[in-house]
Amino acid sequence: MSGNSKTYVVERRTLLKCMAWVGTGVLWTVDGGVPRSVGLIGEALAAPTAGFTFVQISDSHIGFNKEANPDVGATLRAAVDGVNALPARPGFVVHTGDVTHLSKPAEFDAADQILGSMKAGSIHVVPGEHDVLDETGAAFRERYARESHGTGWYSFDEGGVHFLALVNVMNLKAGGLGNLGEEQLAWVESDLAGRGASTPIVVLAHIPLWSVYPEWGWGTADSARALAALRRFGSVTVLNGHIHQVMQKVEGNIAFHTAMSTAFPQPAPGTAPSPGPMKVPSDQLRRMLGVSRVEYVAGKAPLALIDTPLVTGS
Repeated sequence: MSGNSKTYVVERRTLLKCMAWVGTGVLWTVDGGVPRSVGLIGEALAAPTAGFTFVQISDSHIGFNKEANPDVGATLRAAVDGVNALPARPGFVVHTGDVTHLSKPAEFDAADQILGSMKAGSIHVVPGEHDVLDETGAAFRERYARESHGTGWYSFDEGGVHFLALVNVMNLKAGGLGNLGEEQLAWVESDLAGRGASTPIVVLAHIPLWSVYPEWGWGTADSARALAALRRFGSVTVLNGHIHQVMQKVEGNIAFHTAMSTAFPQPAPGTAPSPGPMKVPSDQLRRMLGVSRVEYVAGKAPLALIDTPLVTGS
């Protein structure tokens, strides 16, 4: 790990953990890769800003019904209820993959019905490997990425922030490592080429773009080229799912943040023989599932994040 690179693993064994890069909640700000703890009054969370707020949902796995969570629809609905209860309506929602568990039309239909009840603007979705079991990803693109490039990647702008929605779950590499591919990497470079270095960038992907734990496929084999194209920008935030737990890394100007699932937790890297659904006591499950709220304030480069579990309590 380089001298300006920091990694933070956040375990959810108590009621609520909030992570922030700047200006939100209680725990950490990160300035130049150096974290410091802060405390802010609770009312600040609901204060209006000059920017906008969006919500990240990930790994809903609609169709999964095993012991780790026999009713993933209920926990996704709980996540949506939490979004709808926010004091300020989010501008939009991003879903960072594994909307479904087996890519079945009925699973997509059920997910869309629940997600469609959110009181938010549009929803932007990138695929997880469970969404493209048809091998081509055609069913996913028909629903969520009709006006996209290649196997479903695209970009959009919101409030002065440029978003890249990437696909790294096609043609997975050995061990399940993510893969962007030559065509998508060339598109990323072209898409960013004309943008000023002061433009805040948010990257959405399913599998992490940094090597969380390659032994379990928790990383993207060819991400170095994409990250190289991002390093000239003053503020880059990478949001992903796949590992079903909160983990952060700050490397230079790039902040990486993985999200909780709304379906089931997975073990921390290396603490089990392999990744996969992790059964916990039923009264603890919803404390290990949740959503992320992301706030952008114009003039402040880092984006603020709050990770909130579905329930809190002792």
